[in-house]
Amino acid sequence: MNTFTRLESEVRSYCRSFPVVFTKAKGHELIDENEHHYIDFLAGAGALNYGHNNPIFKKRILEYIDSDSITHSLDLFTTAKRAFLEHFENIILKPRNLDYKIMFPGPTGTNAVEAALKLVRKVTKRKMILFCNNGFHGVTLGALAVTANQSKRAAAGVPLRDTFSIPFDGQLGEKGDTFESLNFLLKNVHEKPAAIIIETTQAEGGINVASITWLKRLEQYVKKHNILLIVDDIQVGCGRTGTFFSFERADLNPDIICLSKSISGYGIPMSIVLIRPKLDCWQPGEHNGTFRGHNLAFVTATAALVEYWKTDFLSKMVLVKAEILEKHLQKIIEHYPMLKGQHKGIGMIQGIACSSNHLANKISQESFRRGLVIETVGQQDEVIKVLPPLTIETDALIQGLDILEKSIGAVL
Repeated sequence: MNTFTRLESEVRSYCRSFPVVFTKAKGHELIDENEHHYIDFLAGAGALNYGHNNPIFKKRILEYIDSDSITHSLDLFTTAKRAFLEHFENIILKPRNLDYKIMFPGPTGTNAVEAALKLVRKVTKRKMILFCNNGFHGVTLGALAVTANQSKRAAAGVPLRDTFSIPFDGQLGEKGDTFESLNFLLKNVHEKPAAIIIETTQAEGGINVASITWLKRLEQYVKKHNILLIVDDIQVGCGRTGTFFSFERADLNPDIICLSKSISGYGIPMSIVLIRPKLDCWQPGEHNGTFRGHNLAFVTATAALVEYWKTDFLSKMVLVKAEILEKHLQKIIEHYPMLKGQHKGIGMIQGIACSSNHLANKISQESFRRGLVIETVGQQDEVIKVLPPLTIETDALIQGLDILEKSIGAVL
């Protein structure tokens, strides 16, 4: 460990929770340099929906590299980019009756958010962006301005302006109403907001799931007031909630969609912004970057679309595993009343909100000691978050949940 503590910045975080040196990974497993095996309920924070070193994607990328095909190309046309665009249109967009232009910003999720925020301000010629309490959208300055986490906001070092937070679904209790807050806001600002950015399920914010009713009301509300709707599907898209887009259950039609993490399929950095065609008012080169669409990521992203999204098999399997996951978590909550647990989540992003972050962190540490990598999320890190690869075998899923249950028992 000395090399890392001596040379790597103090900003490192995940390695503090899981302090071993990993060497290999396959499917749902991580292996450290001492040959200890761990079940992975972290999955690259949602970047590995199809598991580590998926053999289908690995084969495609090795063939591509071996053929001396182009790796880096700025935004030049390449066969790999064309294949991705055509397959995304035919497999994802057309079957859902969605019409979007596809933008390749920088390679990470926060790059996608930055591009989206910049574009809605350019289109509307308005500055203010609305975001939701407990929302998380990235840590570069623009994305950070629409991220609720106070400790991360404090690190900016400059004022984070022209944004305003509103309550997420359920955050005001049974009698509270997000839309009353919105009405009050619109009556008291000199300029209406350009857009609102939301996660349909807040991942880092504590696995908070918006109801279909709330999502539909929000879409209707912003359309009525000529406010653009941005859906950040970076962590909960690409099948995490069961459908490719998380908002499909509410039949939303966002103006802009941000995707990253598992869009490449293999953990290779890649992000895209889907833009309603009439909003695509960029001038050539007006928003650019050196790594706008990595060809190796195009190859694996295309393989993911062809292998997992031509049919609804993966979606059906996610829903089956989600039911197993929910039942097991509910059983744990009932078996350990001292936990004061609350079930959170949907699809293959679920968890248990504990009575304190102290307890949740102890459970995470004990789980790791027993061979399970699982993180905590929420405003106080009070939620144990189960985020395995979507392709995890049912036996391995149950094995990981059994480790979690034993770790909770040991901590309590």
